[in-house]
Amino acid sequence: MNDLVTRFLDTAGQRPDEVAVIDPDGRTTTFGELRRLALEVSTGLRAEGLATGDGVLFAVRNSATAIGLFLGLLRAGAVVISADTAVGPALVSARLRAYRPSWLVAESLFFTTSVVGPVRSFCRRRGWPVPDLRQAIGDAGVRSVHIGRRLPGVPRSSSALTDLFDRVPGAWTEPDPDAPAFVVFTSGTTSRPKGVVHSLRSLTAAVTMLGEHLPFAPGDVLHADGIVAGLPALLGGARLSLPKPSPKRFAGDLAARRVTHAYGVPVQLAEVFGVLPRWPDHVRHLVMGSAPAAPAVLRQAVAAVPAGRVLSVYAMTEAIPLAVARAEDKLAHLERGLPGDLLGTPSPGVTARIAGDGELFVSAPNACLGYLGEPPLAELATGDLARLDDAGRIVLTGRKKDMLIRGSYNIYPGLYEPLIALLPGVREAAMVGTPDPVTEDETVVLAVVADSDDADPARLVRRLRRELPDLIDAEAVPDRIVVLPELPRSGRSRKLDRGRLRELVAAGRP
Repeated sequence: MNDLVTRFLDTAGQRPDEVAVIDPDGRTTTFGELRRLALEVSTGLRAEGLATGDGVLFAVRNSATAIGLFLGLLRAGAVVISADTAVGPALVSARLRAYRPSWLVAESLFFTTSVVGPVRSFCRRRGWPVPDLRQAIGDAGVRSVHIGRRLPGVPRSSSALTDLFDRVPGAWTEPDPDAPAFVVFTSGTTSRPKGVVHSLRSLTAAVTMLGEHLPFAPGDVLHADGIVAGLPALLGGARLSLPKPSPKRFAGDLAARRVTHAYGVPVQLAEVFGVLPRWPDHVRHLVMGSAPAAPAVLRQAVAAVPAGRVLSVYAMTEAIPLAVARAEDKLAHLERGLPGDLLGTPSPGVTARIAGDGELFVSAPNACLGYLGEPPLAELATGDLARLDDAGRIVLTGRKKDMLIRGSYNIYPGLYEPLIALLPGVREAAMVGTPDPVTEDETVVLAVVADSDDADPARLVRRLRRELPDLIDAEAVPDRIVVLPELPRSGRSRKLDRGRLRELVAAGRP
């Protein structure tokens, strides 16, 4: 199998002196240096006793080092378990309970923030989402590798990353492409995290499919945060630029690093558009993913790169990508008054099926093996309600779990929210239900974010009450309309937090 690790090593071997990665702090790493790191890590860990199938908890922030480690661990046959350093201690602890690793690979700083009490308390008070690795550190059966100089809290038995270098390669066994290789957790409760298990084959298919939608060539520069999102650029011989979490820095790096391709979450990109409405002409491609994009953000994206392509990716942790649509097509769909959110044509190799209740099921080469502790999946239930239009494109009509019930009528917010967000004065819209203690029905509440700072909330609500009956089904017209300064969001992808929104509107707080 020509897997992503082999392809990267081949590509990197052809251009060893070219810059492969620019870290958030501006430090550069060449293809040759990244290739050496991946090879040294895989050889060194096997020499240290890592066995095929060993689970490795991975707590390293996005950087060239993280990419080299990730590729090296896959080459060594490990199962990489993402700690996701941004989710906070409770989720990390729950994930450790769900999958007990044999190895821990982490930055020295994370050992310190986990073990040294005053440092841990200081970080918590500041709201810094540092992971709590005490459970793994205290497990006598877990071996550790630290990145960076040894700091307080790093176990004496821990090996430094550089200790793995210059080992003599032993007998080598290629990893099974269909065995578990990567475990990444979806957002959810802290008590029962949902672990998505990918194989090297499904990861390779995901990276390949992303590259087919967005081809890369030497000289291109992708500005994106994330290892999997960045690998298509590296496999194409392009440069990966890792951004800092600052809209101003993101905008400045577009010019300073001569970015040609950019990827981001819609809410975060909207903040960048606020800093830089028109992007440099050398930005030819803008990709939005991880969460739905409001029409106002789609318009901003098209205006930011008027001569380029703006794509919206429909993907899940379980399968990346499933479909891709042009921003112009999404807007045209809405402006024609068609219900739902156009997700686009299924990616090559993706088979979409609509079940009797409207749920979208998919089968695809990039789909995960299944969920941690559960039987393998033959088909992936997306949890999304959808239909296929006459052109075979997927149109999202809602989420099954978001369904509201009013009398005998089922209301799917995703069917109406994009249309409402097209109305003048509305930037974003979300519908939730609050229980009526008398009828046991749901009171439908529409929360909107005004499109301008000087909008009069009362006037906007009056106008919406006039216009909504002509726009959406009569059964879905909200009982209440509230104007909020912003919608509550959660997670790395800043998705709408409907649970928190429900709490806010139930309490009567704007």
